[in-house]
Amino acid sequence: MGRGTGTHRHLAISCATDGGRPHAHRYLSVAIIEAEGLVKIYKSRRNEVRALDGLDLSVPEGSVLGLLGPNGAGKTTTVRIIATLLRPDAGRATVAGLDVVSQAQELRHLIGLSGQYAAVDENLTGRENLWLFGRLYQLPSAEARARADALLEQFDLLDAADRTIKTYSGGMRRRLDLASAIIGRPRLLILDEPTTGLDPRSRLGMWEVIRGLVREGTTLLLTTQYLEEADELADSIAVVDHGRIIAQGTARELKRQVGGERIEVHLHRSEDIPFVEAVLARHGEGDIAVEEATRQLSIAAGGGAEKLFGVFRELDEANIPVDDIAMRRPTLDDVFLALTGHVAEATDEPGVAHLVHAEDLEEVAK
Repeated sequence: MGRGTGTHRHLAISCATDGGRPHAHRYLSVAIIEAEGLVKIYKSRRNEVRALDGLDLSVPEGSVLGLLGPNGAGKTTTVRIIATLLRPDAGRATVAGLDVVSQAQELRHLIGLSGQYAAVDENLTGRENLWLFGRLYQLPSAEARARADALLEQFDLLDAADRTIKTYSGGMRRRLDLASAIIGRPRLLILDEPTTGLDPRSRLGMWEVIRGLVREGTTLLLTTQYLEEADELADSIAVVDHGRIIAQGTARELKRQVGGERIEVHLHRSEDIPFVEAVLARHGEGDIAVEEATRQLSIAAGGGAEKLFGVFRELDEANIPVDDIAMRRPTLDDVFLALTGHVAEATDEPGVAHLVHAEDLEEVAK
């Protein structure tokens, strides 16, 4: 057996409880995940690291929760506790009403986990890997084989089904790893940074696969460092920093915490700043931020595109040359910066989004 297959990634080992799965009458909780006061401390001879410091979490069944934070925030420790792979030092957590410590064996039938790195056996074929995980989830051999064939088709891997994994690309390995995590039809799927290390095209492909699982009703706990990934996939987002949830809500709700839209104008000439200040004052709200060195002005504007077009028309009629004009909306990067005092790590996109350039507005205004 290759080194990639093991209990540390997919929860498929030692799941038997009285010869079968947990009975349906146990599934009474509205929230499939409930965590209260989770604490985890890693100790060494010289110091200790408090990875979790009283973390609380609630995930309704059928939803997608994005757990967002930088490296070292406590995301993976949270996942490992919920997935029964790590015991908390304090606090408790349940999944579908089952305690992650005292009922871990019974609980593992309900969970699929795909970790940060593909946990597949490089010396087996894709079909053999999926059959193996089906058997580890205690599916009968024929059912495991049928399930493997269905997943190979669903994840667009049929053409490579009988090739060894060592010949697979990174994106193909991640898709196979995800298929392995759901072969037992889990009620809860945990994805720990599922697109880490993938190129942009492969990442978009994984997003489509994940969206398909959500449409089928799978409850999903997604950890990520990628702000746009949480924005794209999650119904609700929990921001974790220093081992605690510091904010939770929909992407829109979190963005409201840092204010509304702002009109930004980047001028070509410094001498036009006073005139543009007067224009912005007529269309915006509150104080005008002026950066003379970069010839950039901005103001809060609650009227959306209508206010932006108004500013553009006045500048155009006055023949004021503009390098750029935009309506900037808050991003999750802005939220993270406001909540934590630092930007999230490893984001692929800068914090500026939804830019409308002068030449585009000119076409609209005609």
